Amino acid sequence: MSTEPLPSELDARKAAARGALVSGTLRPADMPRCRALLAGDDGSVRAELDFARDEEGRDLVRVVIDADVEVTCQRCLQPMKRHVESDSTLAIVWTDEQARQLPRSLEPLVVAAQEVDLWSVVEEELMLALPAFSYHESEACKEILADYSGPAPEEEVPAGKRPNPFDVLAQLKRGKILEE
Repeated sequence: MSTEPLPSELDARKAAARGALVSGTLRPADMPRCRALLAGDDGSVRAELDFARDEEGRDLVRVVIDADVEVTCQRCLQPMKRHVESDSTLAIVWTDEQARQLPRSLEPLVVAAQEVDLWSVVEEELMLALPAFSYHESEACKEILADYSGPAPEEEVPAGKRPNPFDVLAQLKRGKILEE
């Protein structure tokens, strides 16, 4: 996949008719909707969009994503690196009616105009590919969480020398009885 920036828009019909292959990279900061799911703007998203027409004349785009992003560990709430891959084929349609007529094996990509917003397509596919929950390896989280544990417990007082918390109540009761 290319390390050049991904073009932002492309004429979907012409690209499918020519069998165009477009590839490039995006930064997480370029994807505003996806940023809410990420822990930071570090990383890169490499995408390859392969436009074609199938036997039935449908315009298709195969979207392959290879991303390294930073997400939040749900166990320790610290940022962690995550590698995400996605490979999906979308049928380019212009109306909801066309989308309903697609076979179940194809997901629709509804395009309102001739130009398709490639960044938006990549962003949506990345959001779908991100796992619902991300966790560090168990040992990594234990090390991180150990920093948050309280101070070491004080030395244990032998059972015979521990103060009885009810002694205060007993003294109050005695004082009240003496007052009566």
